[in-house]
Amino acid sequence: MKNVLITGGAGFIGSNFVRYLLVHEPDLEIFNLDALTYAGSPENLANLPNPGRHHFIKGDICDAQLVSQVIADHQIDTVVHFAAESHVDRSIHNPGQFIQTNIIGTFNLLEAARAFWLAEKKDAPEAVRFHHVSTDEVFGALAPADAPFNEATPYSPRSPYSASKASSDHLVRAYHHTYGLPVTLSNCTNNYGPYQFPEKLVPLTILNALEGKALPIYGDGQQVRDWLYVEDHCEAIHLILKKGNNGETYAIGGNNQPPNIEIVTTICAILDELSPLPGGSPHTSLMKYVTDRPGHDRRYAMEITKIRRELGWQPTKTLKTGLVETVRWYLEHSAWVDAIRKQSDLAAWEQKNYSRR
Repeated sequence: MKNVLITGGAGFIGSNFVRYLLVHEPDLEIFNLDALTYAGSPENLANLPNPGRHHFIKGDICDAQLVSQVIADHQIDTVVHFAAESHVDRSIHNPGQFIQTNIIGTFNLLEAARAFWLAEKKDAPEAVRFHHVSTDEVFGALAPADAPFNEATPYSPRSPYSASKASSDHLVRAYHHTYGLPVTLSNCTNNYGPYQFPEKLVPLTILNALEGKALPIYGDGQQVRDWLYVEDHCEAIHLILKKGNNGETYAIGGNNQPPNIEIVTTICAILDELSPLPGGSPHTSLMKYVTDRPGHDRRYAMEITKIRRELGWQPTKTLKTGLVETVRWYLEHSAWVDAIRKQSDLAAWEQKNYSRR
């Protein structure tokens, strides 16, 4: 790798990966293409390590001409594709944007990479790689007794978000099989950690609790997710880029599969210790059950045997250690939170989707 294009690199996972590469790959030039929609922010890229090797480009992956120009002008040899609309609730209310970004945007990237690489790198296909970052939600839902998802699990998306990601996964594989484009894919579980946009469960719970607001719990709170600390995810993607086999898919999970209600109560217990409520009431007193969202999948879990066996990766963070680090990060970065809220539509989104439930 010499010149890496990271799409969505001002978002949550993308910005963490930018930081990870700047530390662990001292000779790379990183080109970061992000449209700076509500979940991507320049604030996520402040105080980067080795910032001279990071080049930010504001732009949309739906702009085919721009994508082609970026790949050709900067002689891109590696694409790491994070850019996506990624919130299930938002996909229910506005599915069209998910189709555009997650399907058409991915198509534009594949076409640009194919045109440039097959012209310029046709004699050295091992020197290029398109890595597509996807989600476990493409597999649908698991019953309580079902085995975890793995790389061979049939697709069964159940929301506009997961359907759009499933489509993009199929496009990436089709470009590999049809055109010989060198690709890898990964399907990850729920990420959490620093720089996560405050609409997701973990940061929403932390920030609402700090402000004494209600902590919304969908349905009975017994939905199960596999929680992955974002830096562990970054390490896994880095290993796939370095050692992953062309054309292969790798499942990435955190080996942490509690019900959502346990995530909330664990955060509350951490905050009871680090930032008690006035009067000493437990933060769990703020929990509020709200109507479950349409089509809410009951359980996800991920089997990570393949990536452990082939690449030697496994998560390093337990749920407790990862949540403690995450809570401490948000406590220490209130200026980041304020800046994100000022430039986003988060307040309007919360008002629309939680106050009426």
